[in-house]
Formats: sequence, structure tokens, C-alpha cells
Amino acid sequence: MARKSSLSGFPEWLPQERLVELHVLDTLRRTFELHGFSSVETRAVETVGQLLRKGEIDKEVYAVSRLQDEDTGAAGDDSLALHFDLTVPFARYVVENAGYLAFPFRRYQIQKVWRGERPQEGRAREFTQADIDVVGDGALPFRYDIELALVIAEALSALPIPAFQLRINNRKLAEGFYRGIGLTDTPGVLRSIDKLEKIGPAKVAELLKTELGATAEQAEAALSLAGIRTEGTSFVDRVRALGVEDPLLEEGLAELEQVIAEASKRAPGKVIADLSIARGLDYYTGTVYETVLVGHEALGSICSGGRYDALASKGNRTFPGVGLSIGVTRLVTRILSQDFAAASRQVPTAVLVTLANDDSWSAAQDVAAALRGRGIPVEVAATAEKFGKQIKFADRRGIPFVWFTSEDGTHEVKDIRSGEQSAADPSSWTPPVEDRWPAVLPQG
Repeated sequence: MARKSSLSGFPEWLPQERLVELHVLDTLRRTFELHGFSSVETRAVETVGQLLRKGEIDKEVYAVSRLQDEDTGAAGDDSLALHFDLTVPFARYVVENAGYLAFPFRRYQIQKVWRGERPQEGRAREFTQADIDVVGDGALPFRYDIELALVIAEALSALPIPAFQLRINNRKLAEGFYRGIGLTDTPGVLRSIDKLEKIGPAKVAELLKTELGATAEQAEAALSLAGIRTEGTSFVDRVRALGVEDPLLEEGLAELEQVIAEASKRAPGKVIADLSIARGLDYYTGTVYETVLVGHEALGSICSGGRYDALASKGNRTFPGVGLSIGVTRLVTRILSQDFAAASRQVPTAVLVTLANDDSWSAAQDVAAALRGRGIPVEVAATAEKFGKQIKFADRRGIPFVWFTSEDGTHEVKDIRSGEQSAADPSSWTPPVEDRWPAVLPQG
């Protein structure tokens, strides 16, 4: 990987690393568009009031102000701040543009976001996210919850990463269960359960008892629910065996059963029901998703999201939606640090056109133009050094082919990897398909 950035938490890639990131972005973009999602981009800043109206992460938000501003006090609701995710800005975008959008609106969005976290591998302060959402006007069929799980499974399967597990739960199921055992502060219980993997069941049980007033039996029941994890729909019987009844629980159970049944059939081994998944943000109301790389669980979730029924509204109109967000920078960082994939070369250039002498530069540009006209990336040497030095220059940059033009106007091209050299015509010669552009190849 590249040297550490001089500003912690703001990663920068070397050219060959950037090619890996671009491969990930292009793969995601292509998959999303194959499923009919349109690209949008929102502004980098929102008002503080807009950003913080749901959820509690104000300590992680970067405020924006001019250096010469006189008022340096606490940021008010109308002050500006950098967005910390793409969901909240998208909700605002939907409300403002509702009259121009066709619903259900399918959108993908790939942008930088900023969050003031403690930098470590997988956590940066400036990073790229790739989101997909489907938003309805007034109502949104539940089948989109299933479809988005399948789109994400397909997108991640196309990336050079290890096996992954898409873990799915339903907030209605969890909230109905907690209500059924007498725990009324369901958002508080969800926030405690969300810490399960970080602090363990004993400390979560203690949080439930000390902060939410749960009895030992209630804490044990909540943890029993969170301990259910199945590849198929057997979780339904396991939940019912806990003996808790509540209408919301039954609704969530039925929804999760539909998602898991269809997703398990179409993405076998990649989707499981995991009833410990809570998602800490308050705006999720139904299906919730988290995704981990198998064997790299300590990295955290690489893709998460869920159903939100009331994130966006305008007067008496509501815009329910379901969406997921892929942590692109987190994924790329792990791909590079573990050598899961690498670019076949560090530059786009496939051919270096050499100079026999300084007077041949213009003719070399004619050769380059002919090749570029057929979609072949080309550089022209800047000086007429000895051919050996020009070849070494190409080798250092990873350029596979070197072009020579003789005084009589004939041309030859050399594959500097194999040493093979042959006659070539700039109007017809083409490199092998695999050499035309850099490729990102799995390693190991």
C-alpha cells in the first residue's frame, strides 16, 4: 500500500492502488445500472439541523465555516456541515425534487463523505461510499427489501474480495419481542444490542439492567433472541420457541422469513438471518442489513442499511425507502493491505512510441494518434535517448509494448516482457485484449 497519508484519516492512493479503487467503483456502477438504478449526486454540505434530525452522532460531524467568520460559537441549525453519510442528504434531495422524480425512484450514489472518527484500518475521516436506495411516494412494496439484498449480493460477488456474509434482521421483529417481554424503551435496547460484538453478552446484559431497568430474565431473553443465526428460515421456529407474543413481532418475523427464503435461494451461502443485527441509527423501521468479510469480521461491516418508513416527508406526503451503503474505502483498504488484488500495470499506457531522433517527434505523434483513434492508450517519448533507455523507461512504468519507426517509414512493435518484436502498421495493429487497458487481477 501507499505510504501513510501525512494527514491521518484522509487516505491517498498510489496510481496502481487507485486503479484497484476505480475497478471497484466501475464494478459497482455497472451492477447498479444493470438493475435500473439512476445515478445522482448531492452537495457536500447540509445544514446542521438537517444532518442531526435523526440519530446521535453530532460529535463526528465536521462543521464548515469561513476562516474570517466572526461567530466561532457552537454551530446552530442553519450552520453548514459536511455530510457524514449519503442517506440523510438523499432524503432531503427527494423532498426537494419530488415533483420531478418518477416513483418508486431507484437511485445509486457514489461520493465522498466525512466523519470525525478515530482513524484506523477500515475507519477514515474522509472516505467513499456507494449507496443504492429505492424510495416510494406514500408506500413502498416490501419486495424491494428482498431485491436490494440480491443486488448487493451480486455486486459484492463481482469484487476481488473473500467470501462475505450478508446478515439480515428486522427491527419490527426485535422491537415486538422486546415489547413482549416488557422492555418499553425499544430504541435503547436496540442500541445496547448493537454493541454485542464489540463488548460481549455479559456487558450488554449489564447495560440492559443498569441503563434500561431490565430484570435478569428480560436481559437473558433479549440476548437469547440476539443469539439466533441461521442460513435458512429455521429462525422462525427458534424465535417462537422463546414463547414471546406480540403483533409487531409476528409482522417482523413474516417479513424476515420472506427476505431470507428468497435471498437464500438466489444467493446461497451468502445471506443469513442474524437476529443480533440492530443498526444504531434511529430511522430504520423494518429490514436491517450488515455485511462482513468471512475471516475479517474485525474489520466491521462493509455494507449496511435498512428500511426507513419516515426518514423523508413533505407536508402530508411521506417517502418510505430501503437502501444499503457499501464502504468503498474500507473495502479497498483491505483489498490492498491483504493483496487480494492488484493492477496489471501502474499506468493506462499500452504503447510507448520511441524517437529515433529529435526530428521524429512529429511523426511519432502521427503514429500515436492513429493508435489512439482505435482506442489504444499511447505515450510518445519526450527525448531521443538511446533505445535501451527508452525501453527501460517503458519497463519502469509497466508499459508492455514499445513502438519503433525506421528511417524508411516501416514500423515494428516489441513486447518488452517476452522480447518478441514484429512488423506493425499503426492503422491496423492492436495489442491483445488483455493488454489494451490495465486489469485488476485477483492475487494468491
